[in-house]
Amino acid sequence: MKKIDIACIIDDDPIFVFGTKKIMKLANFCNSFMVFHNGEEALDKLKPIIESNGTALPDVILLDLNMPIMDGWEFLDEFIKIPSQKEITIYIVTSSIDPHDIERAKDYDKISNYLIKPISSEKLHQIVSSGS
Repeated sequence: MKKIDIACIIDDDPIFVFGTKKIMKLANFCNSFMVFHNGEEALDKLKPIIESNGTALPDVILLDLNMPIMDGWEFLDEFIKIPSQKEITIYIVTSSIDPHDIERAKDYDKISNYLIKPISSEKLHQIVSSGS
């Protein structure tokens, strides 16, 4: 299995973050993690790295939709405005099974897939094998 360098988790649920990091380690999914607890925190940290063409950008972002301060949709709307040299693959990983959310995700070219929590090692293998 190909290994991802940096995986980014944007989610306010500490249990989900803990479990996902554990599964990623067991699956040998990535070399390192970035974890942000809401969209605003993620933007504040990622935007300067992108604008400076930094090398510490994630290859994959696992994005929750329902978070305080700035939710996943608000994050996406701001994130896609930032020009980047690097292609970052974004997966929505949420507990929302709302058909409206699933359809809305299709409006974003940057979203590779819409995954329902919990994440599994099988889903991680699919992410890596899909060319992320």
